Amino acid sequence: MLESAAATLRNFGRAQPFAGAVSLVNDLWTYRGLVGNLAQRELKSRYKRSVLGWLWSLLNPAATLATYAVVFGVLFNAKVTTVKGEFNNFTMYLFAGLVIWNFFSAVVNGSMTSLIAAGPLLKKVCFPPECAPAANMIVAMSQALIESMILILVMAILGNLGWAMLLLPILLALVAIFAFGIGLALSVANVYLRDIAYLVAVLMNLMFYATPIVYPESVIAHHPAIKQLVNLNPMHQFVKATRDAVYWLRMPSAFSMGVLVLISFASLTLGWIIFRRFGDDVSEVL
Repeated sequence: MLESAAATLRNFGRAQPFAGAVSLVNDLWTYRGLVGNLAQRELKSRYKRSVLGWLWSLLNPAATLATYAVVFGVLFNAKVTTVKGEFNNFTMYLFAGLVIWNFFSAVVNGSMTSLIAAGPLLKKVCFPPECAPAANMIVAMSQALIESMILILVMAILGNLGWAMLLLPILLALVAIFAFGIGLALSVANVYLRDIAYLVAVLMNLMFYATPIVYPESVIAHHPAIKQLVNLNPMHQFVKATRDAVYWLRMPSAFSMGVLVLISFASLTLGWIIFRRFGDDVSEVL
């Protein structure tokens, strides 16, 4: 398997830019009806027999936000003043970062387990296995859209509005592409080696605290080595661009947006190549 992985990476180096991403989009578009049905089934079953139902999609992130806001905003007295200088609202600064992180985490973790969850169906019905992680991405996107609308609404109530906020849907789309590429690779790896899920849980926890979400960037400003490591974290760049648009009300630089586009499609292409190489036999392994 290691030799096959090495060959896959060599082929990736010779592949045309974004060719894998284009191929994946074409395949998913062909089976868009199936992807939609799988996503709809997941959405219907998510809060089935629950008293509060879809209210949990608001209560869960609200509880997380409140916890972090109290711990870091009150106990540690973190302060972040908006670009207008009219108010210091660490909770909204935190919320802007959590929206992006929650979406990334949901796509990666959900995609990683999607093939195993769809195992019984894959054994009965012949369909492209990539449809399962794609359906999970749609489900995660629905939650991200709800949180994003709440974020914009509260910002509007607080009077912190600007044209830069229109960039938020584009940033969500780029995060989706980036996370989906990672999710594709992890989904097939998790089929062959179930330890992957436990390893990813640890790495995601480390990545979360390596991204300035629950603390402002000023905390690491006087630690050059740590700051350099944090800057190498792709999710830091996504969170930073989102806060630029939603909290600071300024457009991210063209260079930073170009970097986000590049790493997003590179992730999708590499993830698709790995998935294509090892994903055809997942129904037999499952």
